[in-house]
Amino acid sequence: MGMETKEFRSPIRKLVAFFRTSRDGWKRKCQEAKQINKLLGNQVRAVEKSRARWKEKAKAEARRARRLERELEALKNAV
Repeated sequence: MGMETKEFRSPIRKLVAFFRTSRDGWKRKCQEAKQINKLLGNQVRAVEKSRARWKEKAKAEARRARRLERELEALKNAV
C-alpha cells in the first residue's frame, strides 16, 4: 500500500493561505475553549470553598444555638 498523493487544482499559494487560515481558526477556537475551561474550573473551586465556609459557619451557629438553649433551660429550672 503506497501513499497516494492527491493532486490539487488550486494554486499552491491559495492552498497555503486556506490551510493557514484554517489552522489559525482552530487554534484560536481551542485556546478560547481552554481559557473558558480554566475560568470555569476556578469558579467551581471558589464556589466549593465558599460553600464549605458557609457550611462550617452554619454548624458553628447550630452548636451555639444548642448551647444557649441548654443554658436557658438550666436557668428556667433554677428559678
